[in-house]
Amino acid sequence: MTNKVKTGIIMGLSSMLTMFISITIFLFRGPGDMHIDSIIFIVLAVIGILLAIFSWIKSKLLAFLILGLLGNGIVLAFGILLRIAMGISEA
Repeated sequence: MTNKVKTGIIMGLSSMLTMFISITIFLFRGPGDMHIDSIIFIVLAVIGILLAIFSWIKSKLLAFLILGLLGNGIVLAFGILLRIAMGISEA
């Protein structure tokens, strides 16, 4: 296994880790300042998507790309919808 493949695997696992961190924050944080939570979800999801893409470029393992894009894409959609809902509720 070359260093390029190892780097890709680490990036793929990091991509999935950002997804799990977002889910953990959502489950255990509770009702608080949802503005900050939505920004955290969006930032972590974008970082996770970028890591998934770079992982696929480095290691050519399609599993990390699919899991990273789907998982972080769902978190990103949730964060954007939460952001929209907070904007509507303020109006």
